[in-house]
Amino acid sequence: MKQHTLAKSCHFDGVGLHTGKPVHIDVQPAPPDFGITFVRSDAGRRPVLVNFFNAVASSRCTLLRENDVEILTAEHLLSALFGLGIDNASIVIDSSELPILDGSALPYVEAFLAAGIKEQDAEREYLTIDEPFEYETESGSKYIFEPSDRFEAEVEVEYPSKVVGRQLATFREGDDYAAEIAPCHTFCFFDELLPLLEKGLIKGGALDNALVVVDEEPEEETLARLREAFSLPDLRRAPEGYLSNCPLSFENEVARHKLLDLLGDLTLAAMPLKMRVKAYKPGHASNAEAIGALVSNALTEFDDDEQ
Repeated sequence: MKQHTLAKSCHFDGVGLHTGKPVHIDVQPAPPDFGITFVRSDAGRRPVLVNFFNAVASSRCTLLRENDVEILTAEHLLSALFGLGIDNASIVIDSSELPILDGSALPYVEAFLAAGIKEQDAEREYLTIDEPFEYETESGSKYIFEPSDRFEAEVEVEYPSKVVGRQLATFREGDDYAAEIAPCHTFCFFDELLPLLEKGLIKGGALDNALVVVDEEPEEETLARLREAFSLPDLRRAPEGYLSNCPLSFENEVARHKLLDLLGDLTLAAMPLKMRVKAYKPGHASNAEAIGALVSNALTEFDDDEQ
């Protein structure tokens, strides 16, 4: 398999979910073996490489930091690159946080497919393992990496919610990422909304770019506050158990979005994977921790083979 990049640059404008700041990004083609790198045009054009060394533990987004330069909420863009098999890209950004857009990876995917994906004159080098490797975090996330001749990923989530409960989602090399994974929206639970608003953590949020899980019919007073905060006079709980402004695309959309996030975080390995990945209750901080452990284990296996 050859390496790939974009045929031409793609441009995006929006606001950051957590900072609420306007942001413009250019996703540009890059030469073979370049990898994926962010360039902060508002911070002296200093680069931030996408790898697990630069990953900072964060529960609500993929956070990268290199030489005091930060990139927040990179997961949806990185997932689109991973899902479409794009190995090399330079991402020029004029703020610290990527735009939330519609809360999924679909806007990136549509733009990348329209621009075209270009095969390059260099072979892909894959991260592989010879033996199964398991990793469990203190937060209770569990990962199983198994040898395989192709990439496969499976995510299982389980929440104390009668609406979500236990869900599974899978993605295999050859599956249609654009149709099956990219459209899946980020999500939160109804009880989280007001505290997040009060803490100023969703300044760029809008309920048309996030699924909101609502287990019980909310009090009218609480709904009224949210209607006012988001300027949505008809906001209500839909029969499926979600707020009405973001219709459900898949019955297991919560698990599919967790899988979308995991695929984005797998770019922290800094090379494509050829293995089977199973993740139970994954999250951004746990993903980064597990991927760092995976790469370290794979390098140990390689050193042992060399000796």
